[in-house]
Amino acid sequence: MARTRSQHDPEFEIRFFESVLRRDRGYTAVVEILAGLYTKQGRIADGLRMDRRLVKLQPENATAHYNLACSLALSKQNRAALRALQHAIDLGYDDFDWMQQDPDLDALKERPEFIALLEQLKPQS
Repeated sequence: MARTRSQHDPEFEIRFFESVLRRDRGYTAVVEILAGLYTKQGRIADGLRMDRRLVKLQPENATAHYNLACSLALSKQNRAALRALQHAIDLGYDDFDWMQQDPDLDALKERPEFIALLEQLKPQS
């Protein structure tokens, strides 16, 4: 089956969104998309750069801070990741189930600080 160049070609998508971002550096949706694409491609440092940029563009966005925490954890910057995670929770991030299973946070899961953050989100019975 033939496919178009953009189907399942993350490098094509990255180049496309990078060109969009060059034209509009404050395009938050594109910054967010690039962060995810970079991370999926194993370009953790580039994903982290985009997540930091998104947090600067949207400082009150809880999900942006959560994603920053994920990138920091993948970059082995555990203390900074825990701070970003706390900030995400303070801003309203509340997806206990996802936070508990998110593989991007694996480096944090045994840390008492992470367990305490989970306790903050744990649904009350």
